This record gives sequence, C-alpha cells and structure tokens, in this order.
Amino acid sequence: MTVAAPPLFPDPARLTVTDIAVARGGRPVFADLSCAVEPGGALRLAGPNGGGKSTVLRVIAGLLRPLTGFVAWDGATIADDPAAHAQRVAYLGHADALKSALTARENAETALAIAGRAPTGQSASERGRPGENAALDRAFALLDLERLADLPAAWLSAGQRRRVALARVIASGCPLWLLDEPTVGLDTASVAALERAIADHRQAGGMVIAATHIALDLGPGDESLDPGAFPWRHAESAVDEALV
Repeated sequence: MTVAAPPLFPDPARLTVTDIAVARGGRPVFADLSCAVEPGGALRLAGPNGGGKSTVLRVIAGLLRPLTGFVAWDGATIADDPAAHAQRVAYLGHADALKSALTARENAETALAIAGRAPTGQSASERGRPGENAALDRAFALLDLERLADLPAAWLSAGQRRRVALARVIASGCPLWLLDEPTVGLDTASVAALERAIADHRQAGGMVIAATHIALDLGPGDESLDPGAFPWRHAESAVDEALV
C-alpha cells in the first residue's frame, strides 16, 4: 500500500561536495572528488567493494573529516555547524542498529527520540502506540511492518530488521537520506516499497544518496558517481602533505 507523505521541505537547499580527499588507515581512498545534489535529486554511488562508496557517505554525513576539500549545505560548510547538519541527515549504515530486547516499533521510536525527531514527554507505555508518531505510522505501513511492530527485534529476520531501520530513515523528516546498501536482505516487495518511499521523498524536495550494487530505481534524473574515478595520483601535493 502506498501512503503519500506530506510536503516536508519548503526551503530547499543544495548539497555540494568540493575536492575532497580521504585516506583510511594511511591508505589513500580517493582525492579531488566533487559532486552536487539539487533539491529533489538523487545520486547513486557505484563501483566495486572497497572503492570508497561508504567513505563518501560518511564524509557527507559529517562522520568523517576529509583531508582536503569540504562539504557544504546551501553554501555553508557542514563543519561550521555539525549539530545543524546532523539534524538534516538520516543515515543508514551497514548495521541495522537495533536492540534485540526492544520491539520493532520501540526500536524505531527510541532511535528517533534520541535524535530529537519524535514526540517527547511520552511514558514508556505510550511510546509505540499507533498515532503517537504519524510519520512512523506511514513508514511502518509502507514497509508492511504493522504486523511486526510488537515483536522483539531478536525475533525478526535480517530483511525485517532492515525494514525497521529503513522505517526510521523514512520517518525522520530529514531532507537528506544517506543509504549504504539499503536493499541488503530485502525481498522484491520490500525493494519496491523502498523505491516508492524514495520517490515520495524526492517529490517533497528531499535528496537521496545511495550506495548500492543492485538496480535500485532512484527515480528520473538520478546521477551516478564512482569514487574510483578519483584516484589519489591526481591529487594535489597538499593531499600528500596531509598524510605526513
């Protein structure tokens, strides 16, 4: 069932990545990498395993500082106000980050509350009730999680756990979704549901950057970027000096 999301982003902004270079564990990953995503846009990160896709996502999320270059939101570098950038990013990594003892719904509600993206002041018995968080209600409906909402995460399959993690992203209200292999463990119906969520998000003015090895449909006008196309040998001397 498709559940339409209301317009969320009346003040669109542009994301730009300018000449970033990254090394992990002293090993060069890429250099002079630049890209941009417009409001309502989508960017697919392509390339082989170990090519730097996850690293690009972590830099854009503000979780990893590049050796050179910068990431900017609406012209202001994210390093100037990391807290503000954290509030505009919904990041899905390889791990689903679920607590086994909590139910599917409690996991999503708790994660959103910790991030400041859910109603506050609820008692433990009130958290997780349908209607307490309309955005999460829509996400659970879209991903066919309603019947699993009261099950402990320990009982869920890998694909079901991934859907709970995705529901957290969909319900976040954040304009920028960063998705690292979001379809891992998902069946065909769940992939289709994710594609509908991405379409709704983009239509509302949101942005999506996804690292994926499958033909995930990000919608019309999506662009692709392979971090492997930005090898270290083309970097300026300042990058090499940063490693010393």
